[in-house]
Amino acid sequence: MAPSPRRVISEVNSSYPHDIHPALVPGLNVEDVKLRYRTDRVVFGVAAAFIIAFIAWGLLDTAGLTAASNAALTWVVKNTGWMFNLLAAMLVLFMLYIGFSRFGRIPLGRDGEKPEYSTFAWISMMFSAGVGIGLFFFGPFEPLTYYLSPNPGMAKAETAEAMHRAMAQTLFHWGFNAWAIYAVVGVAVAYGCYRRGRVPLMSSVFAPLLGHRASQTVLGRIIDMLAIVATLFGTAASLGLGALQIGRGVEIVGGIGKLPNAALLVIIAVLTAAFIASAVSGVSRGIRYLSNINMIAAFCLGVFVFLAGPTLFLLNFIPSGVAQYIGDIPAMLGRSSSWGPESEKFQSTWTVFYWAWWVSWAPFVGIFLARISRGRTIREFVTVVLLAPMGVCIAAFGVFGGTTMWMKRNGMDLGDASNPQNLFFHVLHNLPFAQITVYVAMFCIAVFFVTSADSASVVMGILSQRGKPNPDKGVTVFWGLAMMGIAIIMLLIGGNKALEGLQNLIIVSALPFAFVLIGMVFAFMKDLRTDPMTLRYNYARAAIRQAVVTGIERHGDDFQFHVSEAPQGGGAGAGFDSHAEEVTGWYQLRDEEGELTPDADFPRPESDSPAEDLASEDSASKETTTAEASPDSRPAGDTQPGSHAVHAKD
Repeated sequence: MAPSPRRVISEVNSSYPHDIHPALVPGLNVEDVKLRYRTDRVVFGVAAAFIIAFIAWGLLDTAGLTAASNAALTWVVKNTGWMFNLLAAMLVLFMLYIGFSRFGRIPLGRDGEKPEYSTFAWISMMFSAGVGIGLFFFGPFEPLTYYLSPNPGMAKAETAEAMHRAMAQTLFHWGFNAWAIYAVVGVAVAYGCYRRGRVPLMSSVFAPLLGHRASQTVLGRIIDMLAIVATLFGTAASLGLGALQIGRGVEIVGGIGKLPNAALLVIIAVLTAAFIASAVSGVSRGIRYLSNINMIAAFCLGVFVFLAGPTLFLLNFIPSGVAQYIGDIPAMLGRSSSWGPESEKFQSTWTVFYWAWWVSWAPFVGIFLARISRGRTIREFVTVVLLAPMGVCIAAFGVFGGTTMWMKRNGMDLGDASNPQNLFFHVLHNLPFAQITVYVAMFCIAVFFVTSADSASVVMGILSQRGKPNPDKGVTVFWGLAMMGIAIIMLLIGGNKALEGLQNLIIVSALPFAFVLIGMVFAFMKDLRTDPMTLRYNYARAAIRQAVVTGIERHGDDFQFHVSEAPQGGGAGAGFDSHAEEVTGWYQLRDEEGELTPDADFPRPESDSPAEDLASEDSASKETTTAEASPDSRPAGDTQPGSHAVHAKD
């Protein structure tokens, strides 16, 4: 009786960790690893102390903090604005590369693992957490602003060209570039957590560069602290925007005058209580239900504006605006302070602000995307994360922004067009059923904020407790209250121009994490090059290349493949050190203290064949057996047991 495939493989690979060749590892989920979750006192303590000191500074010396934030903003925009522009462009190219190259087949999980959430729930959660509240605050306001005051040198104000370029500029800020920033963090964290068995921390992504104890190194802890600070400022800005707009809605519904700051603080407190309650309820029960409900409500409101507004105009305008966006991408990417003072002001007010805001949101949106994307392939992740939210942005900004500009061109009352919290309600007032739609809008704004903020508070808890999937409620509540405190300080700094205060602090706080994103790209690429599926792909190319050449030389047109053992160093794995720490160290199981446990039972593939997908994309049929080597990484003279070759056979 012939021995089973698993027995043969075990005998061949007996010298590898857990008797598994690195190319045959099916993946390692974080649940398969023994971990001791506890609060990282250094990360939590230092980040908390910094935030408390910042809040105290704002309360005791608002003028001093305002001056400092303005000076810091000026320095950042002048000296690093180019870096934000370059980062936004390069991350799109990077995501397209890993998504549609051979790396795109790699799953964010073990081989054969199924997605945890349905596609609809997946898209709903990612969109509510990643954009949400901005659609109703900036949706009508931003395109109208560009229509009245275009990007310098791009168009003449209040013309048809300005209207279409306004749509293009808005999509530029909210589309592919924004979601590529989120996606880099999301795909890297998801891969490390569900494919390599690492905890979901920013620092864990740097394990290929800092070692398996990356989160416990000084640099690793600094990375996690920077992620917490960036998240706090980015989401606090959303809380401030939501409070301003809901406050305006209360004024309209109640028929009262301008609300005092005390009333805005009450609104912030209520929103904070709501998102903390949602956060401690857990992802599946809290965020998923809210996201699904709110997506439906927002969709209905958008459809109403589309049908009750200038429907025919929008049907013509939206496709034209998208075409303008595609054509204007190079010109918009090329705009910088070198175009003159007016361009520099526009860049700092809008473009650099948005890149910084997306960078500040990247830690929490990225980790949240990772948590809901388990089981997807990298290609599926990249395709959906870039395209699905982009489609929603086109529809939302096209409908809300297009309707607002159409109303302006036709002389309809929009109130003070420079006041973003008022504008959406004025648009609804010009349409039927304004007494009802204003309540729907307020509901959507509130829930969009709750879904974003509870995601952020949970993620900050994860970062504070060494990747704990469900952080302690006390830690989550603390970060929620800290978020509220920063939002209050931002509004105090901004005064009558609250949005400017928010922009200043977001841009400054996002700068350090921008460097983290750059390092993350290099660390993630190093991981992908040693993934088991990449190794199998490399083996396959070498094996098939060798066999085809040999087959033609020996047999002409009539040959087929079979597998047999080759002389050491002469098979498909020639030139590759399959025992190197770089390719075997990551799946050696450890105990709660991080020490190796070589006798631990490694999670095995479900079938007898540990490499069901050995046939690569280069294979012509299922009968082709493949194996290959990565580029000359094995030292000269090194050998490995059980070298195999694919031979040509008559």
